[in-house]
Amino acid sequence: MQNLPADVQEFLDRYPDTRDDKNLTDNLEFYSNTKRCRPDNLRIEEIHERWLGDYDKLEYKHGYIQWLFPIREYGMNYESQPLQLHELETLKQDPDVINRIVSSYTLMLDFYGMRLVSPENGEVDRSLPPRNYAARYKNLVRSSHNYLRISRILKCLSEFGLERLNAGFLLHVLNEQSESKELNTQGIRSSMDRWWANCLRNEEERAWIRATIAKVRAGDGFIFTRELYQQALKRRNDSGKLGEGES
Repeated sequence: MQNLPADVQEFLDRYPDTRDDKNLTDNLEFYSNTKRCRPDNLRIEEIHERWLGDYDKLEYKHGYIQWLFPIREYGMNYESQPLQLHELETLKQDPDVINRIVSSYTLMLDFYGMRLVSPENGEVDRSLPPRNYAARYKNLVRSSHNYLRISRILKCLSEFGLERLNAGFLLHVLNEQSESKELNTQGIRSSMDRWWANCLRNEEERAWIRATIAKVRAGDGFIFTRELYQQALKRRNDSGKLGEGES
């Protein structure tokens, strides 16, 4: 059995030692578009409007990621608060909030050289011109602090009931590594195999993704093609299962 990092295990166990503090409401207010984040002093919709495509800002500023993707863990920005259960329960019921979470995800995908093809099934592909996906992929390869960001993004999507997006992202990266040899560095593979691929609470889905990654990593000639990627997402959309013959 894989020995998971402590933060991933805590996430999978739903943070059993954390206490809900009803006095903390920063994430609720921010995602309701009423509170400004700190230190950037912007509302959520202002970030979506002003920062899309501003890659220097997204690369070199660090405080915003805890606001865009709140989770029940402390981050490096101590002007943000961990997500509280009472906030999560309220936020998940608001369609506008869910749309804002997806917009935050779309913003970061663009930064990483990707685009969300389908919010319904989570399909991701390379950015289209005039975006330069190759330059963004190169930045992701060399800027390893983004790997921690991706772990947070995936945990947040899971918390908000959007794990179809996790699957779409993970399997897109795997397809790029397997079929095109893109994003195939040791650093990205390590982060993906040990952290990202475990940031799903659906056990069957997590097991299928990990098994598919293992088939690619084995080097026995198996290629996870774009067709296989799209087929898996279609199965999940139609039946709720990524793999064929899952019980």
